[in-house]
Amino acid sequence: MKLTSEQVKQTLSQLGAQVLPEEHPAMPQLNSMFGEHTFFVDEIGLKVVEPTPSLGAERESGEVVSLADWSDSDLTRLMAHEPEPTGVIVVFEQSVH
Repeated sequence: MKLTSEQVKQTLSQLGAQVLPEEHPAMPQLNSMFGEHTFFVDEIGLKVVEPTPSLGAERESGEVVSLADWSDSDLTRLMAHEPEPTGVIVVFEQSVH
């Protein structure tokens, strides 16, 4: 799931992770391996947010899915694995204009 800038902000406020910027050198490889997503990294590894059933007209949500774990203690190499739902749900609040 590709997130809007507002959804990225809301995700970062609910998840202890950093977003990988579009210009990051790993993005072409990540997109070819996992598809078009907004990618996040934390102390465990690489994650994305996948849509979940709607919580109502005013709120959307997504579940954090783990795609790869760090394979070294310096957090410089990722080892991909089958997508694993983490059980963490991010709630996106609609911004009111």
